[in-house]
Amino acid sequence: MDKLQKSESGGHWHGSCSQNMQQVQHDQACRCNGREEPVGTFADRAMGAAVLDASTYEAVEVERPATRQAFLVVLLSSIAAGVGGGSWDGPNVITLAVVSGAALLTWLTWAALILYVGGVVFPTRNTRVDFGQLIRTIGFAAAPGVIQVFAVIPSIRIPVFIAAWLWMLAAMVVAIRQALDYESTWRALGVCAVTMAVALSSVIAVALALGMPVH
Repeated sequence: MDKLQKSESGGHWHGSCSQNMQQVQHDQACRCNGREEPVGTFADRAMGAAVLDASTYEAVEVERPATRQAFLVVLLSSIAAGVGGGSWDGPNVITLAVVSGAALLTWLTWAALILYVGGVVFPTRNTRVDFGQLIRTIGFAAAPGVIQVFAVIPSIRIPVFIAAWLWMLAAMVVAIRQALDYESTWRALGVCAVTMAVALSSVIAVALALGMPVH
């Protein structure tokens, strides 16, 4: 009886090991074939990006299907900015659309500058510039911007916008560090700060040239 139990236990152990080995081989095959298994849900990724989880940025960096989700995060963040900023002079659909468009334009300009400054001007020996990887990581870094929707509350409007942009700046630093394979967080912070300043200045200049009010 004891021998039978030991035999069954041994068979169960060997079966578990076999399953684990098959899973490892499957994962390796997926990587070799250039395919990546989905890592969590869209909500999981957005939350991970918002809490500055480096492993989340590493996961979306290599997962090509996450590109659309990254753009969705940017779009939601831009709309949130439009909702919050659109109520500055009272509910106004035109203002909402303009602010949302300006937020989206700012992000696109920022992304292009990061690609050039971080990947071409200040690369490291480990930096391998891939536009798709960069777009996915910095796209998810816009996740904290969703809180801008709370700027509809007049009493906390300015603090919300300040908190949202500081939070997005921190997320962008993590995203840049992971996407450009920087070993130094300070280098990522420098690239992020410089490019953000240039991007914001460019958008404000365009708005003033078009005669749009800048609050």
